[in-house]
Amino acid sequence: MNGIIEYATLSSGVKVVLDHRAGIVEHCGVAVNAGSRDESPLHHGLAHFVEHTIFKGTRRRKAWHILNCMETVGGELNAYTTKEETMLYSTFPSGNLTRAVDLIADIIINSRFPATEIDREREVVADEIDSYLDIPSEGIFDEYEDLVFAGSSLGHNILGSRESIDTFTSDICREYLDRFYTPGEMVFFYSGPESPAKVCRVAERAFSTLSRHDVPRHRATPDVLPPFDSRRDISSHQAHTLMGARVPGISSLSRYALALLTNILGGPGMNSRLNVALRERRGLVYTIDAGTTLLSDCGLFNIYFGCDHADVTRCRRLVCNILTEIAEKGLTERNLAAAKKQYLGQLAVASTNTEQQALSIARSTLYRGSALTRQQITDNISSVTRDDILSIASHLTPDKISTLTLG
Repeated sequence: MNGIIEYATLSSGVKVVLDHRAGIVEHCGVAVNAGSRDESPLHHGLAHFVEHTIFKGTRRRKAWHILNCMETVGGELNAYTTKEETMLYSTFPSGNLTRAVDLIADIIINSRFPATEIDREREVVADEIDSYLDIPSEGIFDEYEDLVFAGSSLGHNILGSRESIDTFTSDICREYLDRFYTPGEMVFFYSGPESPAKVCRVAERAFSTLSRHDVPRHRATPDVLPPFDSRRDISSHQAHTLMGARVPGISSLSRYALALLTNILGGPGMNSRLNVALRERRGLVYTIDAGTTLLSDCGLFNIYFGCDHADVTRCRRLVCNILTEIAEKGLTERNLAAAKKQYLGQLAVASTNTEQQALSIARSTLYRGSALTRQQITDNISSVTRDDILSIASHLTPDKISTLTLG
């Protein structure tokens, strides 16, 4: 799943995680412990907006130079924002490490957010907001989280709104960068064949001028609200339903049982229980899947499906029956062993995606201080017991499920 992992700390205070592995492609970047939950109520969408505009010019480079720096050697420059973190990273052919690290450090340390670029990108983000709202199967997740986390910093759309992004200025973006992109809240990560010593030398030189001070922050854990059952008419040809419940966060020991149970219920395998019950046997849905969002202090389990309007009630009943059966009866030892074998096999296949592995290692180091080895992950999944499954399934009984349908 990964190579030999090593750790270091730069003189600036930035933590480093290095995944030394063979290959002709390298990945490097910075994981920042800052996301939409860290925004002020007046600036919803700012974390995502900064992620967009941070590429629009530095003291050393214009936007065009940033755009072409990695592209001209066949590489890519990417970024994304979540509720709690921002990732800025590059994937590139071997031999371009110094170019990539220098670019990423320059963006983080020296971005200027030119006013003309801010105005241009404002329209791009506004179009992104509109296009996202036009896709109910995606927008429903934001609406659902707004309800589950109502009244908290987690209860708003990562993209913000047209009204909020219209207020963003160069100064506001720079202030956000200075406040949240600080050494103690960042992890530099690398995955590839270069020696850890060389990577550290290159990173040390590039980040030596990062001198921002860490600012204490407080993230209040959202209250657990009563379950809801909500339906909103959007005049769509299909009904979209999201069912879910609060679960423990990323640091919980139950996360391995939760991961396994989620895969059993609605993982990528066509033999998942939900897919078999609702699609294969009855043809009620085109797609149905289960997933989790694990945050630093809490988490969400959810099941999504799209179906004909007339079939929503039946589909919901079938989902609840499956959840109840597992919560009451659990799994046989034989079924549990088969589920572990399948899940570990899927993880092995997924490990060939070196980009996602690099991002996973970075995120794990950001939140837990270190990344798990392949053997540790295997051991943790293998150690899940029937009682562990029953325990986590108790969080997902129908009386604790909240449901949102858009149709």
